[in-house]
Amino acid sequence: MEWRPTIGSKPVITLTTDFGVEDPYVGMMKAVILSIAPDVRIVDLTHGIRSHDVTEAALVIGSSHAYFPKGAIHVVVVDPGVGSRRRPLLVATEHAYFVAPDNGVLSQIYAGSARMACLELTARQFFHHPVSQTFHGRDVFAPVAAWLSRGVEPERFGSLVENRVTLRLPEVRKSGRDGLAGTILRVDKFGNLVTNLRADKYQERLQAGKFMLSIGGHRIDRLCRSYRESKDSEPFVIWGSLGLLEISCNQASAARRLEAGVHEEFELRFE
Repeated sequence: MEWRPTIGSKPVITLTTDFGVEDPYVGMMKAVILSIAPDVRIVDLTHGIRSHDVTEAALVIGSSHAYFPKGAIHVVVVDPGVGSRRRPLLVATEHAYFVAPDNGVLSQIYAGSARMACLELTARQFFHHPVSQTFHGRDVFAPVAAWLSRGVEPERFGSLVENRVTLRLPEVRKSGRDGLAGTILRVDKFGNLVTNLRADKYQERLQAGKFMLSIGGHRIDRLCRSYRESKDSEPFVIWGSLGLLEISCNQASAARRLEAGVHEEFELRFE
């Protein structure tokens, strides 16, 4: 893998989990990393992924990893199959490294990488022992990321694999003669409903004329460029920072206002 990125003298390890911050799990992962690589920089991308929501984690890491320096190591632990026969993986792309379970959580990485190598983690000398059946984040993924940051060659962690689990995010579908049907992928802390409509495909069309978005009996026909552009608490749509259309309210939760959440479907019609 001569093309793999160089990690550099100041390694970065990011953590993305569904652990929350109430329990000591994130702290334990950091403790294992720092005991192996005390000079590494650890970045908490988020620990607020919905419990067991592999799709949300795939969306978050897929839209966030490119903002980090080349050679960053991304640990993603949303792992409802921990302790089962699912494989632990190390994935190298031209830009970064990813350590995660083989459950589709890296699907966006697979889809967006021109060059990639995927290894199953089998070299147990790089694990933290004893290995818990229920906490591979601490005992497998964290120590592998730490040893990788120390300069251990990727090939030493395991063997190359060709097949891997992939998820397909819900696709935008045609609805009637001149409409689209979409799906809510995520609800953020502010209650914004993140949809699967991508700006690079639909921004020009949405801005070109009038539209009507229908969700759960509610109708929305306003596109705003900022939250403050809306002078009231009525819902509107806005192109969010993930490059996806979001349904929002100014200083209020669109999720609560519309009584909508993840997997909810909506219809968008153009006039």
